[in-house]
Amino acid sequence: MDAAAARAFADGWQADWNSHDLERILAHYAPDVVFRSRKAAALVGTGEVRGREALRAYWGAALARQPDLAFQVTQVYAGHGMLAIAYRNHRGVEALETLRFGPDGLVIEASACHAD
Repeated sequence: MDAAAARAFADGWQADWNSHDLERILAHYAPDVVFRSRKAAALVGTGEVRGREALRAYWGAALARQPDLAFQVTQVYAGHGMLAIAYRNHRGVEALETLRFGPDGLVIEASACHAD
């Protein structure tokens, strides 16, 4: 993925999260996506969420608990078939999300790491 495509994706990713529109957010992810985050365990009982529908349940619950959630992308790193997005949330917590893409351009694997 070149730098321009990575930045364009990150800008859309930020806008979609800040819209709180779960369908817009999930549109980037493959049906069989695997998502890893230590924060998921508190809401869904596991740090590894498998499949778009399980991700819908997790992120739906997370958005309901944080109606003021907002992300500000601070840096974008392009890689081969992947990218990493550094961002800050509405509480000032820094995080890094890595996204790996399938041949159809949808995210097949994602991991979130948080500074807190």
